[in-house]
Amino acid sequence: MTRNVVISGGGTGLGLAAARTFAAGGDRVLLLGRRREVLEEAGVPGASVYAADLTEPEAVRGVRKFVDAELGGRVDVLIHSAGGNGGLEPPVASDDPLDAVAHDWTVNFRINTLTAALLTEALREQLASPGGRVLFLSSIAAYRGSNASPYAASKAALHPYAHELARVLGPRGITVNLVAPGYIEDTGFFGGPPPEERRAMWIAETSTGRAGTLGDIAETLHWLASPAAGHITSQVIQVNGGAEHGH
Repeated sequence: MTRNVVISGGGTGLGLAAARTFAAGGDRVLLLGRRREVLEEAGVPGASVYAADLTEPEAVRGVRKFVDAELGGRVDVLIHSAGGNGGLEPPVASDDPLDAVAHDWTVNFRINTLTAALLTEALREQLASPGGRVLFLSSIAAYRGSNASPYAASKAALHPYAHELARVLGPRGITVNLVAPGYIEDTGFFGGPPPEERRAMWIAETSTGRAGTLGDIAETLHWLASPAAGHITSQVIQVNGGAEHGH
């Protein structure tokens, strides 16, 4: 049976890589994001697109209506890839340092945490029972922090939410897991290539001696959504080449 796969942030980066992997496996994919033109240009075979600001409850209600109308009200796999470090958001209109702190923390929790919570709650009853999968994108920063503390904290906040969802949805045969990437190249996360010395440092932290790839994450998500992973839930799968342990 063809599965319905809903991916937030599906037009770029990790979300797009996952969308291509699931579509290649024969699944029907719905791409969600704020910019319709980006979703339409993604070129995922057979994909549907729906533009919505997932920080707004009314927009998320629109997603639920679209799922009911176009996907028969069934979501087999829900992947939360929307978010970022806030670099694409409008800057704070103030020179006061505290205003900047409030802006950065609010923006990061809205785009990384609130989007995931709203979309999950909106589609909770549409999740396939049994066999549904909910997958969150976390980060190595959730474990060890980063120079972008609001981002790290907003990703870490997903962990207890996912663990609670796993307990609540488990009796319905639905699993809930998180994937926490380390440094991944070709995501656009940094707004361009990072400085070479930082890239070299991140690679040196790994045990594998290389940066992560989009495929590393997409294939992990694909496996967690497969029947083979049916008894894996409430887990954080770290995909970072061992970097979280440091060297």
